Amino acid sequence: MSRLKGRPVLNKRRAARFAAVQALYQIELMGAPAETVCREFVDHRLGRLFEAFETDQPSPAVDREWFEIVVRGAWAAHARLDPEIELCLAEGWTFGRLGYLLRACLRAGAFELAERLDVPVKVVLNEYVELAFLFFDSGEPAFVNAVLDRLAAILRATETTP
Repeated sequence: MSRLKGRPVLNKRRAARFAAVQALYQIELMGAPAETVCREFVDHRLGRLFEAFETDQPSPAVDREWFEIVVRGAWAAHARLDPEIELCLAEGWTFGRLGYLLRACLRAGAFELAERLDVPVKVVLNEYVELAFLFFDSGEPAFVNAVLDRLAAILRATETTP
């Protein structure tokens, strides 16, 4: 994934989100329990986040607590949040039609919008759009922005109204 080259090193919180998206992807793809995947990441993977991306950048420090909050919270809330996300997709699209990685990114962002009210909407949108640029090379970052922006208007209407 060439997107990592030339990009600034991730701060602790963004690194946690980056890892959380990967963990959510693994949970859904492998059908593994969230607790098992969290433990695997904390014990073995958080120190080598960029290893699979074949980059010379050192792996960033990770806010491990934030990582676990996002992974456990997003997965625990996915049955409730997935339909909310689906409402924000273009007509004719279903949540199941999206790829695993895109679903993981949207679930993490939706969780933060729904549950982490101490994080402003603009921060949540910016963080997950930036992460989408790290994971995807096409139009997915704009897609993530559009979906999370629509979702924010539903979940945090008082914060997003002009």
